[in-house]
Amino acid sequence: MATQRTLSIIKPDAVEKGLQGAIIARLQEEGFSILGLRQLRLTRQQAEGFYAVHKERPFFQELCAFMTRSPIVVIALERDDAVQHYRKVIGATDPAKAEAGTIRKLYGASVSENAVHGSDSEENGRIECSYFFAGFDLV
Repeated sequence: MATQRTLSIIKPDAVEKGLQGAIIARLQEEGFSILGLRQLRLTRQQAEGFYAVHKERPFFQELCAFMTRSPIVVIALERDDAVQHYRKVIGATDPAKAEAGTIRKLYGASVSENAVHGSDSEENGRIECSYFFAGFDLV
């Protein structure tokens, strides 16, 4: 297995509930190294830029409004097979369909408010990490 980077976003719903610590602890328990971590409040322009791939989808405006309503935590993670392992740890997009013990099952409320975002490929992991962190920001 190769060492990979992936991006985790702790979404507004989870930050509003104060779940950052529990989610970060879980990621560390799963063997992820934290290369960069930042709490911020996205502007509308930043949200639209990050989610530009979904611009033509019917949920785009709602997604951008949600992601800008309160602070988020962005985390650049690294470990062997990071993308696939992270996807397994967070569970299905719909918390009702996620496996027991996954982050979304534990902390998500719905498809749109599902606690965390995760990169869906190794390439997107690199792209998404660079959206929030300059290369020199990652240690």
